[in-house]
Amino acid sequence: MSKSKAPVNPLLQQQKRRISPGIVVVIVLVLALGAGVAVQYYRGHSKVEVSSNGRPEPAVITGPGTAGKGVTVGKSGAKVNIDVYLDFRCPHCAEFEEKTGATVDKLVEDGTATLTYWPLQFVNPGASPRLANAFAAAAANGKAVSFVGELYGDFSKSWTTDQLIELGKQLGVGDAKFQQAVQDNTYASWLESVGKAADERGVNSTPTVFVNGKQLPEDEHTAEGLQKAVDAIAS
Repeated sequence: MSKSKAPVNPLLQQQKRRISPGIVVVIVLVLALGAGVAVQYYRGHSKVEVSSNGRPEPAVITGPGTAGKGVTVGKSGAKVNIDVYLDFRCPHCAEFEEKTGATVDKLVEDGTATLTYWPLQFVNPGASPRLANAFAAAAANGKAVSFVGELYGDFSKSWTTDQLIELGKQLGVGDAKFQQAVQDNTYASWLESVGKAADERGVNSTPTVFVNGKQLPEDEHTAEGLQKAVDAIAS
């Protein structure tokens, strides 16, 4: 005996058809916007947690403030100098730091090489200058290497002014002078001179690396490539 189908309420069928594709698109956009806002809030408010304490912090040979000169760290008299042109909002610079940081630390610590940072500020005009200025303030207090490691170590963070000041405190350089330098963009004119010097040298991208004045090819931006270039001079 066959069963007959229950009668369908025509009003219910009409209600199902009322959710148009346009409404679905709006809902998706609203959800995406909400997720984006949440991500931006996290980037700007996430907790600063220093991981580089204990990393060797070499002496600063040339600090920030000398027009047209980068920040040089290490031991005076080293046979090799490594120039690194970087931007703190450059993801490839973060990759370079991750790949070569330990090798550079060793070369600088054992006196084989000195390291010169040339902070540029063109990748993100809204953030790069602020981060470069904070780096200079940290370098002036002897924390150049650690500061670089922390900024790149948490690249997803916005590094707001408050987060930079907190980072300075955790690195032991967050006194009133450091905070004022961060808030007042104290090293702006020096950073402009560094950018001009980079232009004159033909540097137009980051990271750009020189070993004793010879540019390191991009495909050698690795620990092995850098070590090989240094060994060719130091040995």
